[in-house]
Amino acid sequence: MFEGFDNFEINTSGTTIRGRTGGTGPPVLLLHGIPETHLMWHRVAPALARHFTVVATDLRGFGDSGKPSSDADHTPYSMRSLAWDQVEVMAALGHESFAVVGHDRGARCAYRIALDHPRVVDKLAVLDVVPTGDAFDRADKRFSLGYWFWSFLAAPAPVPETLIAAAPDVLVNHMLDEWSRASAAFPPEVRAEYIAKFRDPATVHAICEEYRAAATLDHEHDAADRRQGSRIGCPVLALWDPNGAVGTWYEPLELWREWADDVSGGPVDAGHFMAEEAPEEVADRLLGFLNH
Repeated sequence: MFEGFDNFEINTSGTTIRGRTGGTGPPVLLLHGIPETHLMWHRVAPALARHFTVVATDLRGFGDSGKPSSDADHTPYSMRSLAWDQVEVMAALGHESFAVVGHDRGARCAYRIALDHPRVVDKLAVLDVVPTGDAFDRADKRFSLGYWFWSFLAAPAPVPETLIAAAPDVLVNHMLDEWSRASAAFPPEVRAEYIAKFRDPATVHAICEEYRAAATLDHEHDAADRRQGSRIGCPVLALWDPNGAVGTWYEPLELWREWADDVSGGPVDAGHFMAEEAPEEVADRLLGFLNH
């Protein structure tokens, strides 16, 4: 897994970020979702590394990256803070501009990088998300029942932290099995690693803080960008599960075109965890976009 990649640990101004890098060519940053770590890219990263310098990190709070103390406003776990980590990591690795591919929470970090630091992002790919502000602004009965974990994880501390600590495997396995079409897509050692990370109280608290920030600061930042007319200037590729929430609740391309002029993409024949369920298709779609 990740043969030919090197591990790294980089101290940013706010925390420590760990990940792997490999390949040669233009740089591409890969950002994971929940309940995963950078391991989610283990089938896609090698294919990309034949053409690109690939960097895959654990987001702040996840995996083996740092879990800094939070504050009353959850500022250290806003996507703005997570985005700055990744800009600093790429600069430390010698990449002043790069493409960024994000899935789920990683996609929210990725589009925040593109909005806050437009000069560093050459291309943006977002996998199975719509913008956070749009998701909250369109919330309805389907959202409250289908995305119940957004509310659960954002509940006041220590309620979700305490409940998850009692059975972290239940939550992780639920996410992996219910949001995928092929639960066998997760090798036992990878599934075990995802569960192991959720056994760490610091990780769980950090992830909850991220969801608390999503409901407050991230929503506010998206709203401010709307008011100010901020837009994503680089080409955007949006991919989604046609049978999941993004594909059935929204018109993804229409929503992303409210944020960027150059938007392409479409559904992938997989569930939410498309990089693990349909790695060949995802790699081909990404290569076509990144090489264009």
